[in-house]
Amino acid sequence: MQSNSQAYGPLMLDLKGCELRAEERDLLQSGSVGGVILFTRNYREPAQLADLIAAIREANANLIIAVDQEGGRVQRFRDGFTRLPALHDLGEIYRQSPEEGAVLLRQAAWLMAAELLQFDIDISFAPVLDLYNAASQVIAERAFSAEPAEVIAMATHYIAGLHEAGMCATGKHYPGHGTVVADSHVELPVDERPAEAILNSDYRVFAGLTDVLDAVMPAHVRYPALDEQCAGFSRYWLQEKLRTELQFTGVIFSDDLTMSAAHSVGGIEKRMELAFAAGCDMVLVCNDPVTAAKAADWLERNNVGGSERLATLRALPGSDFSDLQNHSQWQVARGAIDAMYDLDDSIEVL
Repeated sequence: MQSNSQAYGPLMLDLKGCELRAEERDLLQSGSVGGVILFTRNYREPAQLADLIAAIREANANLIIAVDQEGGRVQRFRDGFTRLPALHDLGEIYRQSPEEGAVLLRQAAWLMAAELLQFDIDISFAPVLDLYNAASQVIAERAFSAEPAEVIAMATHYIAGLHEAGMCATGKHYPGHGTVVADSHVELPVDERPAEAILNSDYRVFAGLTDVLDAVMPAHVRYPALDEQCAGFSRYWLQEKLRTELQFTGVIFSDDLTMSAAHSVGGIEKRMELAFAAGCDMVLVCNDPVTAAKAADWLERNNVGGSERLATLRALPGSDFSDLQNHSQWQVARGAIDAMYDLDDSIEVL
């Protein structure tokens, strides 16, 4: 949420374990690297996370550090952090009582953000703005609701909580991944619906929120009624619709370019070329260190620089979170979330 004159490389990559390795430190110092995304494998306990973040910042202070800390089955850091509800569970409370639900949505987002900001983590890739569909292999309860108007209303409260804490909001997966059943981690989903059905439902959610979103992550999904390319490689979706029609001025991330759905266009160089040509500001290359190094090298050789927009994503905490458990707002928010229900410890983790 802050702006500065620092240049950010256009590549976000990941790390192998709980400590920063020498070869990773060298790669982070590359001018092409502007971000790091953390996963469950990078977390053991809070003190270790603090040491890892310090090592990352020491290697390159000019990085965006990110994580997927949505809640429910997508929460990378668990022990030592609040167990966060899935967005659909918060949505159920909102549907029963919009007033109570609005407060809980804001509290849940603020709580999630504050717990990350205390470790100097800039963003969680949240919220999910896909429409709820129980048949979806990868979205399902990660989504607020099946109704576009409800998603817009709920997400507005949630984003307000993020912003209050000092964290930017990243809406995903534009223009909507929830309706398709297939999982883009393992195959390329195709949404065969007519154009009107997509534009009047899934896309409508993002259209209603572009004025409060700081970043957007497109889906590795094809919508052939509107464009042959999947959204993350599509100038139609990113330039014509998002930038021109919706006047979105924030950051566009690619989803992970090592996902199976992205392989349909060719090797990593081709994937990056198409993503940047479509309008992405930063690309993610995860879970494949050899491909990440190849991506960094390609970016260096082709003098691909990062967008000035990326600097706006660095966190600007709304208050001092150094002693978070004694922070009165944290205590109230934690109590409200804990009181919702007992979260199932056996839940599947993505």
